[in-house]
Amino acid sequence: MIFEPSLVRGKLIKRYKRFLFDAEMEDGSLITGSCPNTGSMRGLTTPGSTIWMCDHGTGGTRKYQYSLELVEADDTIVGINTSRPNKLVEAAIVGGMVSNLGNYNSLKREQKYGQNSRIDILLSDEKLGTAYVEVKNVHFMRENALAEFPDSATARGAKHLQELAEMVKQGHRAIMVYLIQRNDCEKLKICRDLDPVYAENFDNAVKQGVEAYAIRCKITDKGISPVGLIEIDEEHLQNASK
Repeated sequence: MIFEPSLVRGKLIKRYKRFLFDAEMEDGSLITGSCPNTGSMRGLTTPGSTIWMCDHGTGGTRKYQYSLELVEADDTIVGINTSRPNKLVEAAIVGGMVSNLGNYNSLKREQKYGQNSRIDILLSDEKLGTAYVEVKNVHFMRENALAEFPDSATARGAKHLQELAEMVKQGHRAIMVYLIQRNDCEKLKICRDLDPVYAENFDNAVKQGVEAYAIRCKITDKGISPVGLIEIDEEHLQNASK
């Protein structure tokens, strides 16, 4: 995935109200832009951090000309745009990175299922059946090379795990994919201290047959691409070999 148009660089002043950020451009001008990430962005909002933004130009319907895309943290570049992961996971699936998911003959995005929810990717095939793929964006790291999810409590995330487990009960295949938008992680761990409820639901979902995979990305200021699976560091986790 290549950034088009090319990103512009600046310095973060602050991120606030979840949707907004202030920045200083390289020419010294100050701007307010939109932040396409409503999460806590823990560890990625330090004032003075180098950032890269998408310049949408003027004259359109957007309220803000600039949107935040990348943040430099821990000596690496981190992707914060939560609209990217679904497309990146789709590319990984089509490219054969995730089990045999690339063998399904139909792939649809954002399909209704469960209780007033939408599954990120729905796969179907006459022989393989139906597979429900939920995607989570990951950019939190506290220990060297160890990504963690979630970075704050997420009742919505726990609900998604419950609904995936229900799909398994109904005879379908259900998959949780964690898309890691940073270059420096070799494992993923469920963040049990920040959200024990999510961790409990993860454990229950896996025990009921929900598969879990983590994909690491290569990120530069030119683009983002999935590069392969990394280990999920949970002792009880066993991915189905379907």
